[in-house]
Amino acid sequence: GALPSVVAGLVDVPVIAVPTSTGYGVGEKGFTALFAMLQSCAPGIATMNIDNGYGAGVYAITILKQIEKRINE
Repeated sequence: GALPSVVAGLVDVPVIAVPTSTGYGVGEKGFTALFAMLQSCAPGIATMNIDNGYGAGVYAITILKQIEKRINE
């Protein structure tokens, strides 16, 4: 849950965070990671639903389309 916050603090591009339902310890099927990602104070983090890799991919494409649109202006 803390990794997206660390990465977002080090880079100046959007970070897409996807909590997973598998892991070690008491992860509560991804809810612990999800809550940690939602409470991050680092700017530029987009948090997806648990195990929502598809949504993360769609959001990444949305970001790329915005970049392409600005380049072509």
